Amino acid sequence: MIFRALSFVLLAAGAAWTQDDLMTSKAVGKDFALTADPTKGPWKNVKGVTTSHGRWGEPVKGSRTEIRSVWTPTNLYFLFINHFETQHLKANPLATEETWGLWEYDVSEVFIGHDLQNINVYKEFEVSPQSEWVDLDVDKSKKPMVDWKWNSNMKATSRVDQANKIWYCEMQIPWKAIAVNPAEVGQLFRLNLYRIEGKGEGRKYLAWRPVNAPSYHTPEAFGKLRLIK
Repeated sequence: MIFRALSFVLLAAGAAWTQDDLMTSKAVGKDFALTADPTKGPWKNVKGVTTSHGRWGEPVKGSRTEIRSVWTPTNLYFLFINHFETQHLKANPLATEETWGLWEYDVSEVFIGHDLQNINVYKEFEVSPQSEWVDLDVDKSKKPMVDWKWNSNMKATSRVDQANKIWYCEMQIPWKAIAVNPAEVGQLFRLNLYRIEGKGEGRKYLAWRPVNAPSYHTPEAFGKLRLIK
């Protein structure tokens, strides 16, 4: 498959993929400590994707989100830059072990799958503004469809700038938790990126690629991630 810098179409699982559906992850020389700081380390010159829209593509005010990605042969990294109006946080946060039900609070989410044909199989990673996390092995063809006891050995950290109402979230995900083959330039993955903010009637659900459904678990609407140099 040949990458073209401007207009191109990717065909997978019977769907057409356009430039708007593609995010790139830039190769960096080595793994690095997590700081959740877009001005440090490899993040400074990385172009990401943005969303200010909800599950159906509707505008969501006050919660613009930028997401960047880099990779090494060992790990895949994501950085979320989340503008917010309100925060809904879990009491007594615990970042040393998995937090089941974290999606009931404010989170940044990565859904990623290595199999371009079997779209029902993918991994889910969530992190809160308090550095809580949950990782899930998803197979929609099974019941239950989620294995929450699965362990990816991911690392995550968050940092909140209350003065400017921005919270930063950084994830380090081992490749062996995502894919069966080693990472290489040009490799493609199925991907969608989400956020949840607030509670009650004013709760916000943001999506990079609109799913046009109540559930984020709509893999036929995912975009793609491509590894680049």
